[in-house]
Amino acid sequence: MAQVKLMPEADQAAALRATLRAVNEAACWVSGVAFERGVPREYELRKHTYAELKARGLGAQAAQHVIKKTCDAYTTLKANIRAGNLGRPGSKRRARAESKPIAFRPEAAQPYDDRCLSWQYDARTVSIWTTAGRLKNVRFACCPDALKLLREHRKGESDLIERDGVFYLIAVCDVPEAEQYEPSGFIGVDLGINNIATTSTGYRAAGRGLNRHRKRQLDLRKKLQAKGTKSAKRLLKKRSRKEARHTANVNHVISKTIVTTAERTGSGIALEDLTGIRSRVRLRKDQRTSLHSWSFHQLAAFVEYKAKRAGVPLVYVDPAYTSRQCSQCGHIDRRNRPSQATFACRSCGALMHADDNASHNIGRKGETVWTAGRESRVPATP
Repeated sequence: MAQVKLMPEADQAAALRATLRAVNEAACWVSGVAFERGVPREYELRKHTYAELKARGLGAQAAQHVIKKTCDAYTTLKANIRAGNLGRPGSKRRARAESKPIAFRPEAAQPYDDRCLSWQYDARTVSIWTTAGRLKNVRFACCPDALKLLREHRKGESDLIERDGVFYLIAVCDVPEAEQYEPSGFIGVDLGINNIATTSTGYRAAGRGLNRHRKRQLDLRKKLQAKGTKSAKRLLKKRSRKEARHTANVNHVISKTIVTTAERTGSGIALEDLTGIRSRVRLRKDQRTSLHSWSFHQLAAFVEYKAKRAGVPLVYVDPAYTSRQCSQCGHIDRRNRPSQATFACRSCGALMHADDNASHNIGRKGETVWTAGRESRVPATP
């Protein structure tokens, strides 16, 4: 993905805003029709909605995208229900999600294809369809790396979104993956809250700074929300998503360090598969904020796409017992963890940092998973 910031004139901004409002209002109507008819397939839904969308002033391609966007939203909802992400059958959250049509925010993203949007990279402008007609020479700004990515790899649709009155285009880029090499070993990566990432090579990304930043942002939000004045609300809006941006930057730095180390040493990367950990773990109320602000999935996603671009092999392993098993002798015992940070084997007496021990276990599991998944190198029987 490549994100660029649009810099429209006042009349262009008004047209873009009106377009987003119109297409998302139409998407809400299409969603209602789909809900009433039991969410039919896209082709069936098109027969019931396409003419009305055209009558509302939407172009042919925009109408098609609105219908497809609505169908995709229901597909995602079904997948979340099937995966249990909205609770068990009969739970309030799941019942609420299933009892009404999906609604779209007025500024929600709208996809554009090459018929509705064209790029002029040298002039750094775009030509884009709106309900008020085609807007030409809409300026955009981005960093040189993003511009190079757009020139060389942009392919497919781009999404127009509005955040706090600012318009962005997020373009899909098809970057070819580098050919994977045969790893000489695997770097195990233990993910955590106190230490964001600890690798079996000795790298440790401490979470103190990020946790302090999160606490400051939380305390400030509480104070501003309690104050409730116009200036407080204005400041809250100004600072919105600041924590998310800071966390993403930290995760980018950590993931780049991990992938660069693996590429330099000719190793693979082994990550823990932590899917569903929030629903499995039970914590005290004062610990829940830390757990639910833990961005392990984002860090894993950053490592994954950077590894693919560099040709670094990556595997996910079962995290079971990685924190209780001794990486020296293999003994598993709950009492091997006398404290959160300390690992002391009850069998061989090995003493080390708990995260270091876990990272070595994860790396060893990564080698096992990789070996099991490789194609057989035994010569075919003549």
